[in-house]
Amino acid sequence: MKRTANRRHSIVRRIRFAIAVTTCAVSIPFSALAANSHLVATIQIAPPSGAKALCQTYRWACSSTKLEGSKSAISADFINQINTQINRSYKEISDSQQYRTVEHWALPTARGGDCEDFALMKKHKLIRMGIDPKHLLLATVLDRKRNSHAVLIYRTKNGDFVLDNLTNRIRNWQDTGYIFLRMQDPVNPQRWVAGFKSS
Repeated sequence: MKRTANRRHSIVRRIRFAIAVTTCAVSIPFSALAANSHLVATIQIAPPSGAKALCQTYRWACSSTKLEGSKSAISADFINQINTQINRSYKEISDSQQYRTVEHWALPTARGGDCEDFALMKKHKLIRMGIDPKHLLLATVLDRKRNSHAVLIYRTKNGDFVLDNLTNRIRNWQDTGYIFLRMQDPVNPQRWVAGFKSS
């Protein structure tokens, strides 16, 4: 009896493990994360001070041209993997420590980077993986503590989702608790827009 009970217990554990693995492997659509909601800008505005030379330094950061073989749809779990991977790959270091200036937008170095550097790296990697650049928009916000912060917006037909170095979770912009200040213009990412309302 004892041996039979042990065997049953072992089988149950295997079934539970198989269910867990299968669940992790499922591709989650963005439609499952939140209701349709986009940031709608009402005014055009100057770029953040540290991003004034961004388009000259990184032409891809302001591109509106799709690469050949661009993907039309990406799952939420894929985007989440990229967000988490980059968050874990670099240390946080301020611009004042690294460049001796208050604001300097650049890709992370071997020393690391700050919030906008993380956002830039995510945009760079996702463009290289075939995502339309017009769906990847840099944005500045005030975080929940009302500190200046920068994130990457991934625009889908189901809403605008935030890739953030403060969390590995992908969230709809309305669920962040952030105040959105500026964002690259989805029509022309060389420009910046502000005065947001929900679609």
